[in-house]
This record gives sequence, C-alpha cells and structure tokens, in this order.
Amino acid sequence: MKLSASARFAEALQQRGKRMTRQRQLIVQQVFSHHDHFDADELLDHLRPLLAQRKLSRPTVYRTLAELVEAGLLRKMSLGGRSIYEHEYGYPQHDHLYCQQCNRLVEFHSEELNRVCAAVAAEHQFELSGHRMLVVGICASCRQPK
Repeated sequence: MKLSASARFAEALQQRGKRMTRQRQLIVQQVFSHHDHFDADELLDHLRPLLAQRKLSRPTVYRTLAELVEAGLLRKMSLGGRSIYEHEYGYPQHDHLYCQQCNRLVEFHSEELNRVCAAVAAEHQFELSGHRMLVVGICASCRQPK
C-alpha cells in the first residue's frame, strides 16, 4: 500500500535522523491539500495566518520545501528566475508547456511522446526510467494584439 505524502515524508526524515515536527506537518498538509504549481511566496501567502500566530517561520517553510524535494515528494523547477514546485510523489508522469511571457505553466500527457522516448532509449540501448519535458514558447493569450 502506498504511503500518504505525510507518512512518506516522516519516513524520509527519520532516515536522516530528523523528526516530523508540527510545523513540518502543517506545511505538508498545505502543500498536498491541492495540486498546483507554486513558488515559496505563494505557499507563504497560504500559510500567512500561521506565520502571524508564530506557529511557523519563513526559514522553516524554506527548509521544509528543500527537505520535500530531497525526499522526492516535490519537484523543483527554475522558470523565469523563480523556483517553482509541484508534486512528484504519487502524481502521474506528465510534461509542461511554459509561456516565457506570462510564466503560465500547463501540464500535458502524451502517449505519443512516451513512445518516442521509449524508441530513442531503445535505439541507444538506454534503460528508460522516465522523462521530463518542458516546451518553451508564447501562449495564445500573450500572442494576441493588445
């Protein structure tokens, strides 16, 4: 049976001699309460009430994000000078379209792309374990005349 994100994170922390604190638990709950791409500032906005009550600190949020990436629960991408996070653990394989103008990030899944990756890997006698693709360009909205 697959572990919840919280349980998987607690396990990863324990392997590093750390423990799941109440603060880490609150951050994990917020991060995994819905699926979207976010940066640290957006997460901090969601956690603002807890920060105001001094139940969390900014450094704890940043440290916990790094620990979630290290544990394989989040993926960190650098886009447009920002660090963007998304769920890695328990989320299906997908790729992204990225608008360089408005920074919009669109997820997509393509069986055809999966087949191409498998064929290229086989051609090079490469054992494929996955792929990550970021297609960069300008979205339709940004191309519209103003």
